[in-house]
Amino acid sequence: METGLRKAFKEEFSESKYYSFLESLNSKHPGAIEFRIAETPVFIPQLFGNKMLETCESIVDFIKDPAFKSLTERSILPGEKVANENDHPHMIAFDFGVCTNEMGELEPQLIEMQGFPTLYAFQVYYPGVLREFFDIPDNYSQYLGDYTEQSYLMDLQEVIVGRHKTENVILLEIKPHEQKTKIDFYCTQDYLGIKPVCITELILEGKQLFYMLNGKKTRVLRIYNRIIFDDLSARQATLGNLVDITQDLEVEWVPHPNWFYRISKFTLPFIQHPYVPETFFLNEIKQLPGDLHNYVLKPLFSFAGQGVVIDVTIEDIDGIKDPENWILQRKVQYADVIETPDIPAKVEIRLMYLWKDGEKRPRAAINLVRLSKGKMIGVRYNKDKEWVGGSVGFFER
Repeated sequence: METGLRKAFKEEFSESKYYSFLESLNSKHPGAIEFRIAETPVFIPQLFGNKMLETCESIVDFIKDPAFKSLTERSILPGEKVANENDHPHMIAFDFGVCTNEMGELEPQLIEMQGFPTLYAFQVYYPGVLREFFDIPDNYSQYLGDYTEQSYLMDLQEVIVGRHKTENVILLEIKPHEQKTKIDFYCTQDYLGIKPVCITELILEGKQLFYMLNGKKTRVLRIYNRIIFDDLSARQATLGNLVDITQDLEVEWVPHPNWFYRISKFTLPFIQHPYVPETFFLNEIKQLPGDLHNYVLKPLFSFAGQGVVIDVTIEDIDGIKDPENWILQRKVQYADVIETPDIPAKVEIRLMYLWKDGEKRPRAAINLVRLSKGKMIGVRYNKDKEWVGGSVGFFER
């Protein structure tokens, strides 16, 4: 996006250097990176970065509104509401597409957001290795605001571990060592000292949770939650008897699972902003737009792009039996913005926020980027392609 740096990076790039970088990146936890790492980072000019940040701050204002919880109560599915919800999400991620507007100019457009963790630890490790192999200017950083690696890790520690001993804090997931994002779990353990634990390993005694640590039954006081309930429901039959984590337990959540639903696609219809595509609950539309082909249809309660209808027809709308659980969102025009050896790549940028207990607002902290050459961002749309996959944005400071 920053043309001068893009040109310099292309001149410096070679496949041998890229493969050496990958070898070094994988050396810390061999075999743990199961998603494709793109050949290039993205250089983000200050003006473009500020547009995304201003949009996020506007949405944060809405999340802080006293009416927010009542407006989003329906977002939590029956049977999946977890007890002891706190008053704010500890982590929020905002996904922006780099798009082209009607004047042919680049602008951000919010695609989705989530009150749920993502690669908060891997995005510390990976850009550091990248800098060892490629020339990244000192005034460009993966950190947002005035964060540095040291201050970011201090706040990440405070948000996830809090006042507890590390042995009393766990990263909770379903079969964590089988997940495609397991490299982030291992990096979290490297930086913070907390262990990834499978939900099948939890032990319930009264309202207290325990797990086995080095052969010793150890109390769980705080959970860094990485479980997506949609995934849990789909795999329930294969997991055996599990602790019901929705019940009233003597444990703290980071972030509390209910925020996964409250801050999600469900929130989009409430937001009006130039960099947020107009979005409607399907059941509230009185008359369908005449240019239906300019919209996408998304199920509210699915993840990873499942169920999304890109080329919408009247027949698609008529086939929806539960329109209250769908949104219709105006399409955005992703820009072919990253030149590559064959066809240009599209870019999606995720801004990741931390919200410490006691703070009035969350802080923009770090980011990740995904490059795509398919219809959508995601592995299934980019098979057998190069210069696509996981990446990072270096923001001009």
